Amino acid sequence: MNTLLRIWKIKEIRNSIGFVILMLILFRVAAHIPVPGVAADALQNLFSSNQFFGLLNIFSGGTLENFSVVAMGVAPYITSSIIFQLLGMIIPAMEEMQKEEHGRQKINQWTRLATVPLAIIQSYGLILLLSQSTPVFQNPGASTMLFAILTMTAGTVFLMWIGELISEKKIGNGISIMILAGIIAGLPTLLSQSLAVYDRSQLVTMILFAVAAVVTVVGIVIMNEAQRNIPVQYARHIQGSRLSGAVSSHLPLRLNMGGVIPIIFAISIILFPTVIAQFFVNARTEFLRNAASWTLQLFQNQLFYGIAYFVLVFLFTYFYSAVVFHPDRVAENIQKQGGFIPGIRPGKNTSEYLGWVTNRLLLVGASFLSLIAVLPLIVQQATGNPNLVIGGTSILIIVAVVIDSVKQIEAQITMREYEV
Repeated sequence: MNTLLRIWKIKEIRNSIGFVILMLILFRVAAHIPVPGVAADALQNLFSSNQFFGLLNIFSGGTLENFSVVAMGVAPYITSSIIFQLLGMIIPAMEEMQKEEHGRQKINQWTRLATVPLAIIQSYGLILLLSQSTPVFQNPGASTMLFAILTMTAGTVFLMWIGELISEKKIGNGISIMILAGIIAGLPTLLSQSLAVYDRSQLVTMILFAVAAVVTVVGIVIMNEAQRNIPVQYARHIQGSRLSGAVSSHLPLRLNMGGVIPIIFAISIILFPTVIAQFFVNARTEFLRNAASWTLQLFQNQLFYGIAYFVLVFLFTYFYSAVVFHPDRVAENIQKQGGFIPGIRPGKNTSEYLGWVTNRLLLVGASFLSLIAVLPLIVQQATGNPNLVIGGTSILIIVAVVIDSVKQIEAQITMREYEV
């Protein structure tokens, strides 16, 4: 309660939260504006009965069920971000650009521009994917499809803009907050559907769902808060005319540096092959046609899907940590400030030690995050309730995003209290 009062008393934070709420309302209004000519009833039945499309609907922020003007969500923007982060690890010139403010702004601009063609490709692939299971349009035709593709591409650019405006307010990542808003908006419908078909025979299923939800929440909180403090000793140095004594400090290394980002990356990548395969289902070349059909069947297999999801979350946890944490730079900064880790030589040895510790922390963090990600799939296979998949993934994203936003708001409160 005291924290809420402090937030309300600080005008800048109060205005920022109000602005974010206004942008989220605008996003939810757009999510209920369907693309003209779409067969809404058929699509809603598809998303309620198919867990694969249900997961796709979650990732889009709940916009696919209505096939709204923002049906693609922010998936093309996330895909574009992944591409340029990978290029930064491969191309030395781009890696140097990431170290400078001007270079980062240039890469961000390229990311935005690349989002447009990716949105066109993914929207076309999405229409083809849905067409395999149900009629998408009331009056199918080339002009109807072209208009739908252009509309959804414009919607993605609109959401990308809103996400960046939210991020500028420094109370959380804008893209993650919009995904969170879409999930929360869909929870009342999910609960009402579960209660409408509830009977006593489903008591065990509901208990398992509640246990999975509690385990997920507790696990994500522990994982986000856990860190290892590396002791750092700073030798005596001269400040002006005074000689300052040695100072002991610590370097915090988080168990999971990526938060919810590896989950978002993994979902984006695991859906991409299915979308691309739709382009070649009716190809003239038999090899391409067979390869596309094999890909679609493969990703419909729940065992393969679960293993692929687990592996991708695990790999992206390491990948994102490699992007945001550089042991050699940290070791160099410690040495420049006259510090050292007790028992470790400064320079290269410190860098190797930090890399060694980080890799072992990530082994635990990545394994735990991957297990939490596929836990709903395991419970779903045991109970046969597809809602558990959607609910578990939703809780996973909600907890991580809320923790990140709370920390950013607390940091702003602390900063302004120091200013006073």
